[in-house]
Amino acid sequence: MRLIGMLDSPYVRRVAIALLRLGVPFEHRPLSIFRHMDEFKAINPLLKAPTLVADDGAVLVESTLIIEYAEGLAPRAPRLTPGAPAAKLKSYRLNGLALTVNEKAVQVHYERRLRPPEKQHEPWLERVRGQLEAGLEMLDRETAKTQNWLVGENLMLADITVATAFAFTQLYISDIAPAARYPALAVFCRRAEALTEFRAAPCEDGAKVSWPTITV
Repeated sequence: MRLIGMLDSPYVRRVAIALLRLGVPFEHRPLSIFRHMDEFKAINPLLKAPTLVADDGAVLVESTLIIEYAEGLAPRAPRLTPGAPAAKLKSYRLNGLALTVNEKAVQVHYERRLRPPEKQHEPWLERVRGQLEAGLEMLDRETAKTQNWLVGENLMLADITVATAFAFTQLYISDIAPAARYPALAVFCRRAEALTEFRAAPCEDGAKVSWPTITV
């Protein structure tokens, strides 16, 4: 099984950490949809990261669907989503918040990276920044409530999604989303980043997943 995409993408990194947590073996190919376009397109003409190539050659896209598929491959691994309805609802809500932060942070980053300043549409950027800031403020309040992990005693997908989303903001748009503005979220994410799975899949352009020995 192969995971295609760069770990500086919060979506790719989210999948990589989940696979590590589940103990599902995979090969990581850090291909960029920009710098390695032809190579990536040969694997997935959609040019969408993350892309997962299953052992039978099937190609999957969308991080949540990839993770759901991987969970089915590891029925004895620790669950990434709780089963109880109330806890599952909380998990879905937090994942949704963090994925929205991802979406808005990526939009801001791409607008600034790909468009020259004179072609950037400031009213649209202001709207997206407002959505991003609202999402980060909500996550900061949520993380301020917990002494452990967000949905239970063990690391779950909600924790992974929140931490990888925040890491992306700090890598690329910390000037508009400084860590000091979200102190509880920053503390929570530093704790997550210290875990073996996170260190094995660092939020870095061009980094490759290293398979550590993980105790779960």
